[in-house]
Amino acid sequence: MRPDKPFILLAAGAFLLLVLSWSELSTPPPSWTPQEVTIPKGASFKEVLLLLKERGLIGASLPLYLYGRLTGTDRRIRAGIYRFQEPLPPLEILRILREGKGILLKVVIPEGLTVSQIAEILKQEGVIESKEAFLKAAGDRHFLQSLGLHYPSLEGFLFPDTYLFSPAEDPKRVIRVMVDNFRRHWPEAFSLRAKELGLSDYEVLTLASIIEKETSVSWEKPLISAVFHNRLKKRIPLCADPTVIYGLGEKFRGDLRREHLRTPTPYNTYLLRGLPPTPICNPGMESLRAALYPADVPYLYFVSKNDGTHHFSRTLKEHNRAVRIYQKRLKLPK
Repeated sequence: MRPDKPFILLAAGAFLLLVLSWSELSTPPPSWTPQEVTIPKGASFKEVLLLLKERGLIGASLPLYLYGRLTGTDRRIRAGIYRFQEPLPPLEILRILREGKGILLKVVIPEGLTVSQIAEILKQEGVIESKEAFLKAAGDRHFLQSLGLHYPSLEGFLFPDTYLFSPAEDPKRVIRVMVDNFRRHWPEAFSLRAKELGLSDYEVLTLASIIEKETSVSWEKPLISAVFHNRLKKRIPLCADPTVIYGLGEKFRGDLRREHLRTPTPYNTYLLRGLPPTPICNPGMESLRAALYPADVPYLYFVSKNDGTHHFSRTLKEHNRAVRIYQKRLKLPK
């Protein structure tokens, strides 16, 4: 079957336009500003070219569009964040987007995750290739000491934030970046305040991790902190469920039972006075501040109101009454 004449003319016109535009495609734009560009997932080739043109990285988009369609590049653009530090010809930019060369992955680490949970996110996002390798690095005592962390665990030092990493990073580099970020968020004033409270920096971090797991409500954090500070001063066990859960590890299946509260572990704050031996998660700035600046209240108890907030009490009698009111339908399994 002979090709239609209009099609031949159209193809010839596209080829001629490419030939005439080849110099432009092979030459960097006259003006250039170093910048980061985010290629969204699911963006069409036209949308990608429009973004590049708006950012001044390419000139006319039609020749590049034709080139992409003819070579199949339009179907192979990789989403992600790219840093362009020097002027590049449009064809080179297209090649970088096709190969994912120099791509940066944006990963959000929420507050309150454990080291293991963070490793899982990093693996899912392609930042690391192996969760096991990350956990091995996290448990390498010599490596942690090289970072200035002379503690039994990395827990607490992986600061929750939004990060940019390359794919398949070295786990130790990822840990180093996150620990450095933690240090940037821990000013000297925090250490001075910890001394005023009679606590070490590590004890404050541990307390902040418990506060982080107890509530996600900002205004409640200083109140939760006050309860724990008051209990520590009176040498009353903290009785914090999240520490029990952390100590159970993989034995915990999402259903906290009375037998768990009686299970001896170094993290069972029902059985032991004081703080657990390490943080139980990686807390954010609000919880760190709350641990350092508790509310000035006499509360010793709190109970969930089943709406994300808590009821606070000064005495055991008041607390038991609140438990009956708010948790009469939520009986703890035996």
